[in-house]
Amino acid sequence: MPDTPETILPFDFGARRIGVAVGQQITSSASPLTVIANGAQRSVWAAIAKLIDEWRPARLIVGMPSNADGTPAAIGAAVTAFMAELKQFSLPIDSVDERYTSIEAEGLLKAQRQSGQQRRISKEKIDAAAAVLIAERWLKKEF
Repeated sequence: MPDTPETILPFDFGARRIGVAVGQQITSSASPLTVIANGAQRSVWAAIAKLIDEWRPARLIVGMPSNADGTPAAIGAAVTAFMAELKQFSLPIDSVDERYTSIEAEGLLKAQRQSGQQRRISKEKIDAAAAVLIAERWLKKEF
């Protein structure tokens, strides 16, 4: 992790959606930003470019999926390709183990819903919340 505080842009890559959050190293916190439909490649990269322009992150973080036993998940090759394409933005790119982030994110959102803080829980909210967890893992040096 760098010596000076950074803004990071973490991604929870999925075949259908890419959850995005923003994190601040100085506060060791992150917030959900958006979800990008993972369809037409041109629109994916335009949306990511817009977020990078808006938030000016010093670093990009990508959740790397793995199976419970630590072996790479089937979608790992697609995530690696996504990370290779992110190089076009000339920013440092780190990855963290994203194992169980979607399950954990869904649990957190369900707890918020039960306490009245959250309404309907969509897959998009889960993906964005998973990106927050990816940011928090990186910020806590859990990699």
